[in-house]
Formats: sequence, structure tokens, C-alpha cells
Amino acid sequence: MVGFARAHVVGAGLAGLNAAAMLAEAGLAVSLSDSAARAGGRCRSYFDPSLGLTIDNGNHLVLASNPAVKAFRDRIGATEPLAGPKHADFAFADLGTEERWQLRINDGAIPWWVAVPSRRIPGTGIADYLPLGKLLLGKGEQTIGDLIATKGPVWDRMLAPVLLAVLNTDVASSSAVLAANVLKETLAKGGLASAPRIAMPTLGAAFIDPAVEWLGGKGCDLATGRRLKAIKTEANRVSALIWNDGEEAVAPDAAVVLAVPAWVAGDLVPGLTVPDDHRAIVNAHFAIAPPMGAPEMLGLINATSEWLFTHPDRVSVTISAADRLVDTPREELARTIWAEVAQALGLPADAPLPPWQIVKEKRATFAATPAQERLRPGQRTAFTNLFLAGDWVDTGLPATIEGALRSGDTAARLVLGQRLVYGRG
Repeated sequence: MVGFARAHVVGAGLAGLNAAAMLAEAGLAVSLSDSAARAGGRCRSYFDPSLGLTIDNGNHLVLASNPAVKAFRDRIGATEPLAGPKHADFAFADLGTEERWQLRINDGAIPWWVAVPSRRIPGTGIADYLPLGKLLLGKGEQTIGDLIATKGPVWDRMLAPVLLAVLNTDVASSSAVLAANVLKETLAKGGLASAPRIAMPTLGAAFIDPAVEWLGGKGCDLATGRRLKAIKTEANRVSALIWNDGEEAVAPDAAVVLAVPAWVAGDLVPGLTVPDDHRAIVNAHFAIAPPMGAPEMLGLINATSEWLFTHPDRVSVTISAADRLVDTPREELARTIWAEVAQALGLPADAPLPPWQIVKEKRATFAATPAQERLRPGQRTAFTNLFLAGDWVDTGLPATIEGALRSGDTAARLVLGQRLVYGRG
């Protein structure tokens, strides 16, 4: 311990929830506030009256090897299992050629799957995969396009769609370092580390609700609709928090964990540099049960849609780096995406448009470019009792659930004066 007996956690997304849980578990008195009406941030679930269903704002994928995901769910006692295949099997459909295949990565670290035609991308040979090793060597200001050719079937049918989902940025211009860090923890370790995991039935059930309930049991209740307007400082510490409902003094033995979006933190903290270029994500939800045998997750090639997810009561689609679509009228988007969903799931071409919802996150993640990577701050600040958390801080990962949770872990450990597990601070 370094003298903090209490903590104010500002922001109840996954980063803030993880920081609050770790601090409460360590015995600190924790207050948790969020400006929204519910916890979860960009990983929220809510009831949508137009669908008559509870949906997630977007489809957020984690991988079997994500250590912070497992630690967080274990800590809060989350019992709702994450769905997904036992092995790293990824189904794809090319809507232009009507081809379908499964990318089946073997469990171990030696990638013998590339030698088996039935496991790899149609029309490819072993030699097509050899350049992929270069992606593990990314450094400095390099982009992915600096390391490998950004064309060909392996790029078009595997790398581009998979890395686009991870980086939410044009893949060729994305940071080679961020890609390398992800691949070293997943594909380089084999299929067991790379198997996809999906929150079922919702993100709320898998992550958010059990965290809020667990924190409540520790005496840490969530205050919603509470927006932090300003921070007061004296000398080298935060002395008060100015909320929309008044000013709150920060005691000498209290720490503050600021787990808010980058642009909010940049406005609140004097002299803080944060990522300032963001990318959109568009999600579509359709209130229709998928046909029997439909895959839980399907990658789409030659389509506006990119990843299709099936739930017992709905079908959802995610489109990354979707800035080009944010100004498209919602019904036009819904009809375009639904036509692709119907084709992908083998429904009649004239299948009527079911009840739908379009969710646009205009600033879903920071742009995963070398220039933006340079702007990510560490989690310590110039103020001795102020620490940062969020997927935009310098975690070494792109803006993912795993990155957000790691940032919450690191912020809590800095407050507690503990050794950092993920090596960033």
C-alpha cells in the first residue's frame, strides 16, 4: 500500500469496473460514477423497444487466451459462459463468388494447419502463408503495409477482415507494433489461444451486470447520470472533483482513477496528450431467429457487412472502420445489410426486412495508426493521486475489451503500489 485508503473511480466502462473491483477487493472504500444511465460504456446492453429485445450496442469479441478477461470474470463471479467453438475455427462466406470455407487453426503453436488444404483458405498454398511471420516483427513507426503485401487471397480472405475487426482502422496503414502484440498473444501461440469467444446472451450478462452486483456487495454502489465537469488541483495532487451535481473534496488519502473516453480526459487533465483521431463502428440488429445450423459467427467477404453473429432471438452484424457509412440513412443501411444477411444465411432473396436497429458509434476506438499510438499516455499523471484507465491509454494493445480490462488492472495496481502484471504504467 502507498497510503491510499479510498478511491474515486470515474467511468463505469470495463476499465473503470475492473479498477473498482480490484480496489474494493483490496479493501479500499470505492465510489464509482458514470455520466450515462447505465454501466458498460461502449460495451453496454439495453432493451430496444423497436425490436422488443435486449441487445448489445455492438458485437464485441474476445479470445480464449485473453488473461485480463478471465481474471475479471473470475473476480466478479461471472457465471454466464462465453460462447464459441472449442477450437479456432472461423467460418467465412464470399458473397461475390458464393464460396464458403472454414479457417481451422490447429491447437498447438506449430502451424501445421497451413499444410492441410481443408484447413486453409481455398486457392492458397503453404508458400502464401510464409510472409505472415514478418507481422511478428513490427516495430517503431512501421505500418502493416510496410511489412507485407496487402493483396492476394490470404490478405483478402483472412488477414484484412480479421485485423480490421481487431484494429478498427484501415489495415495496411495500421500500426505494425499493435498487430504484432496481438498476434504474439494469439495466433503465434496456436488455435487454443485464438479461439473466439462471444458474450451470450448479452455483454451485460457476461461482464457488466455481475460486476455492478459484485461491487454493490462490497459497498460500492454505482452513481449514474453523474458527469465530471472539472478537476481541481493543488500543488501536485487532485483536491476536488466538480460534478454536475456539485463539488466533492478529494481527501488526502484518496486516489482518483479517471476511466473516461480519451477526449473527455484530454479536456479534464491539464497538459494531457491523448489520441485525437477516431474510427466509427456500425452495428445492425435484426429481430429474427437464425435458421437451424447457422454459425454463431461468420466472416463475410465482398460485402458491406463484415462479421455476422447469430443469437437465438436475433442476428447482428458489425462493420468496422465505418466512417464512410455513418451519414448513410439508417433504413438504407438496414436494407443493404439485411440483403447480405439473407444471402449469407441462405434465406430467400425476397425475405422481408424484419424489425431492425442500427447503432452507430462515431468514435468507437482511436485510429490504430503509428501517429495515434504515439499519443497514448501512460497511466500515471503529473498528479500523485490521479491515474488513467481506458482502452486508449498505453496498454500495448489496440482498443479492445482485453486492453480496457488491462488498463483497469494497471490503474488499480498503481493506486495500491503493486507490481504491474502487464508492464505498462
